[in-house]
Amino acid sequence: MLPVIYTAENHRIDHEKINRDALTVLQTLVDAGYTAYLVGGGVRDLLAGVTPKDFDVSTDARPEEIKKLFRRRCILVGRRFRLAHIRFGKHIIEVSTFRAGDDAERLITQDNTWGTPEQDVLRRDFTINGLYYDPTERCVIDFVGGMEDIQRHLMRSIGDPVVRFRQDPVRMIRLLKFKARFGFHVEDSAEAALNECKAEIVKSAPARILEEILRMLESGASKPFFDLMTENGIMELLIPDLAKYLRSSKGHRIYRFLEAADRVCRDQSLALDRSILCACLCFPILEDLVEKNFSTEEDSPNVEQLGELCSDLIRSMMGYSFCNFPKRLRALTTMIMMWQYRLTPIHSTQKPKNWLVRNQDSQLALTFLYLRSQVDTDLKRVYAKWHDLYYKAPAVRKRRRRRSRSKKA
Repeated sequence: MLPVIYTAENHRIDHEKINRDALTVLQTLVDAGYTAYLVGGGVRDLLAGVTPKDFDVSTDARPEEIKKLFRRRCILVGRRFRLAHIRFGKHIIEVSTFRAGDDAERLITQDNTWGTPEQDVLRRDFTINGLYYDPTERCVIDFVGGMEDIQRHLMRSIGDPVVRFRQDPVRMIRLLKFKARFGFHVEDSAEAALNECKAEIVKSAPARILEEILRMLESGASKPFFDLMTENGIMELLIPDLAKYLRSSKGHRIYRFLEAADRVCRDQSLALDRSILCACLCFPILEDLVEKNFSTEEDSPNVEQLGELCSDLIRSMMGYSFCNFPKRLRALTTMIMMWQYRLTPIHSTQKPKNWLVRNQDSQLALTFLYLRSQVDTDLKRVYAKWHDLYYKAPAVRKRRRRRSRSKKA
């Protein structure tokens, strides 16, 4: 199959927007005699006019050859899918070797059969992710019609979508992810395959699914993404309690928080920790539980009762779900939600203590209060007061406990 080549005059990629570390990796591989292209989401985003978050490289160099070339900068990762991570300080460029496709209608458990650039493209998920960019010639290489699909705003599977989804069910989440981010239309066959194969999602590694969900919370398009996940019945298989609430008459409460978080993420005006984003999913449900269980001031809950409600909710949503969120993330989310009832007491006659310590916990809680003030404008003055108190408060760092050494007799 001969690719369509788009020269610099025929595509919109601004070479200057490509990360310098990615260009360094590409040039190093080319100088060593290997073929190397920018691939996947970085090319797609540049063509769609979106600033890429990641730049991935594909090459005909084997992982061990990449390691030899970049030495200490390179770490080889993965068993199912062997990759090289090239480190530039905290920044990582992911480098993969061209792989051959697998047309078998089964879950892929091993994917380390090396191939050609064409074979590598044909094993990818969607045409919009199947484009190469050659930085030397500054041209786009298209084997699958991805350039036209980007121009038409169309999501199209490479190959039979039923086979593709059964090979790697996470592709169904990625389909909804790109639809949410770019507003692209999905071809009819892919829509039908999603409905047919959605039960396969539980065959995926929970860690991969969790990472896709967390990244979408950070993407600036979490509201349409969670809407699509719920509408297509996938959220029900992954986080049933969340899906049930989102489908209820009160689901709009969560969507309002997600909209506020999306605005912040798009504007990049404030860094939102993942624990804050998880609180966007859980806090509206906690508020509803508090309203049901403690409707009057006489029934006002104490800290222990609040903690019990919060812990039960977090266990149900984040602990017992398919994704199984990490313990630290669950603990931080719990802390953020508990702090809200200190910053904004349940009943108006209860006065909060006007003191605050500057540390990570209070900063996370205060940032979430800011999001709440974007959802409920009545909280803006409350947030402003706590914001002022926070920056007047002394900074406190948590001390590490030293292990006591046992004295030798």
